[in-house]
Amino acid sequence: MSSTIVVPQGVSYVAGSLLSTAFLLLGQTIVVSRFRKAAGVPYPQVYAEKSDAAASIHAQKFNCAQRAHQNTLEAIPNIYLTTLLTSLKYPKFAAAAVAVWTIARVFYTRGYITGDPKKRTNPISMLGSFASVGLLGSSVWTVYQLIAAGI
Repeated sequence: MSSTIVVPQGVSYVAGSLLSTAFLLLGQTIVVSRFRKAAGVPYPQVYAEKSDAAASIHAQKFNCAQRAHQNTLEAIPNIYLTTLLTSLKYPKFAAAAVAVWTIARVFYTRGYITGDPKKRTNPISMLGSFASVGLLGSSVWTVYQLIAAGI
């Protein structure tokens, strides 16, 4: 039995929005590097010591920048998976959700790097959570439809 894979119209939008996450990660890496240098935290140390962060705003900001980047790295596999699954049926929705998630992550990072972790959550950064949940729900629905269709 031969199956034909049909690439839905709109997948180019998905490619573009997924590519935007590479720029997000690159930007976060640059910020972390800049803050690492200002704080004087040597490699391979991942974070500034708690006492250093308490004594130095530079060390605190480095820790916050590092955590924002790490949190994004923790989330991105789920974003990629749910985006790719959703794009099989709903590519424009998938692309829009990733775009919203990426923009929200920029605001999340900007809030976090102030040195006050509470500022990572703001109205725009919260949109990222809605995008994540939307991608998860739509990917579940897409997989259900594929299974039901016998694909």
